[in-house]
Amino acid sequence: MKFERIKSEGLAHLSYFIGSKDEAIVIDPRRDCQVYVDLARREGMNIKYIFETHRNEDYVIGSLELKKLTDAEIYHGQGVDFQYGNYLSEGQEFDFGSLRLTALHTPGHTDESMSYTLTDLETGKEPVMVFTGDALFIGDAGRTDLYGPEEAPRLAANLYDSIFNKILPLGDGVILCPAHGAGSVCGGAIAKRDYSTLGLERLQNPALQKTDREEFIKFKLEEQLEFPPYFKKMEQYNRQGPSLLQGLPVPKLLSPGEFRAEIEKGAVVMDTRMPHSFGAAHIKDSYSIWLGGVPSFAGWVLPYDKPILLVLEEKEQLETAVRYLVRLGYDNIAGFLNGGIAAWYMKALPVDGFNFISVQNLKTRLEKNEEMTLLDVRKKKEWDGGHIEGAEHIYVGELEKNLDKVPKEAPIIVYCDSSRRSSIAASVLKKHGYNNVYNVLGSMTAWKSAGYSVVK
Repeated sequence: MKFERIKSEGLAHLSYFIGSKDEAIVIDPRRDCQVYVDLARREGMNIKYIFETHRNEDYVIGSLELKKLTDAEIYHGQGVDFQYGNYLSEGQEFDFGSLRLTALHTPGHTDESMSYTLTDLETGKEPVMVFTGDALFIGDAGRTDLYGPEEAPRLAANLYDSIFNKILPLGDGVILCPAHGAGSVCGGAIAKRDYSTLGLERLQNPALQKTDREEFIKFKLEEQLEFPPYFKKMEQYNRQGPSLLQGLPVPKLLSPGEFRAEIEKGAVVMDTRMPHSFGAAHIKDSYSIWLGGVPSFAGWVLPYDKPILLVLEEKEQLETAVRYLVRLGYDNIAGFLNGGIAAWYMKALPVDGFNFISVQNLKTRLEKNEEMTLLDVRKKKEWDGGHIEGAEHIYVGELEKNLDKVPKEAPIIVYCDSSRRSSIAASVLKKHGYNNVYNVLGSMTAWKSAGYSVVK
């Protein structure tokens, strides 16, 4: 048996390559799917089947892309009008090599959600692994709010039944293989540990301690999770099937003059440098999203109907940025700035910027009751856990549609936990005409390190 777990950083998406003898399958492939083809070639295997656990909402699925390369058959659950692939039935079995995959309908996260058990026919009839998609994670269970608050109680009840009546009875020794790891927006508290069994989850997973059905439903309904606007776009792509990439896009290397011309035609600039670099000098109206934050935050602010331009710290980061964007369905990457921001200002082209403020300086200003808007852009859960007294709260992803709540008259001081998300927020404010903007260096991490108090 050949087993490979492929982790897509940033999205914390997990996909799986499983092979036996000369046949293999892939579960929940990512869109830049050459990795599976390379594995099959290396192992001398043919990819026979592609399985989806559900219509993913946080990334573009790569099933059609992989089918184009391998001619493998695609399968997914019933309940969504998929415009590609084949529908599965409960209990349907697929043999490849000496292994057997069995479909298990496990609704709750979505209605069509499927899990898959894996059996090694050479050693027995009992399942050795279960691929649970977004139904069950390590340390958490899937979110149940995707259909809106009216449907959430029904989905939570279905998820309870799926976990306690279908997945856990498979056996404590069964290895758990979820579709996401820590950091995914598809769960609220996924553990950082990469491997687990159903028995360990039964003992350690907080969601699974809610063994009473009504208690579990109440637990899920009380979750406070963000709902990025790009989820709807992903649902559309993953129902209809996205356009085929046939290889990663190759953005053009643009001179400062060419870059400016693209901006004047309506392209949007994403600057992936770190906050201190962006704040010091950036192209006017750019969005600041540090490279590692692109998978989590690009979908909150970048439009799908305009070309994307990139400003990078180093040109070697281009491939990573492109992979992150195409996984979110941003295919129209018009180019990147040759020579970075330095090439821009060396041509005397206009730059913008914003100020930084230390936590010591912020505390002094607060003690003097200086006029300001202190804005906390962390998640609600983080805010509830402790914030700076006098702050207002708007999550960074919700800021652009809540600018009416942010006055322009006084200085605006923005903080998060580390200055990274607050740099996104500061760039949004600057883009919308807020000129007196400050980013708190080190933000809440520095505030607490200084020994300053927080309120709840």
